[in-house]
Amino acid sequence: MLIRTGLRAAMPAVVLGAFLVGCGAATTTDGPGGDVPQVDPSAAVEAADKASLMPTPSPTPTLVIQEDPDAPELVRDAFAGLQATLDDNCTPGDGNCAYFLGRVDDELNRLDEAMKADKKGPAHFKEPIAWIGTLRTTLGGDVSTPNLEKHRTELIGTRDRINTWMQDHPEDYR
Repeated sequence: MLIRTGLRAAMPAVVLGAFLVGCGAATTTDGPGGDVPQVDPSAAVEAADKASLMPTPSPTPTLVIQEDPDAPELVRDAFAGLQATLDDNCTPGDGNCAYFLGRVDDELNRLDEAMKADKKGPAHFKEPIAWIGTLRTTLGGDVSTPNLEKHRTELIGTRDRINTWMQDHPEDYR
């Protein structure tokens, strides 16, 4: 059984090798074959020289999301960072909780800054900016793990509330 399987696997390689030997054995004295025109080697060198004189094309431009790198972050980009935390949660004391709550806090602060700098003005984002301000007051400037875990419900609640608000304002993030 093993020998038959080996022969079946080797058979296509043997047939292919026979074809290649047959193709390699043909020789002509006038170049590649009667149906293919012969190219003078000096003409090939001349064509290569002309090709090297052609200007190099410019590279394809890349997509620029934000034209001015010094400009404030766009609301849609900051909101995307906050949305990336939506399916996550944690249990205080869990090793991942410190990272997760710190990230939610950072994403809310990024969104707050982007909303305040947006060309529509902070009045357009009045509610989310107020909710983040309330959260900041609650945290009292303390972003230590114990304090973030203590205010876990407020952090996640603010995130979810802002997500709901933004879903009602798709023009702000699309």
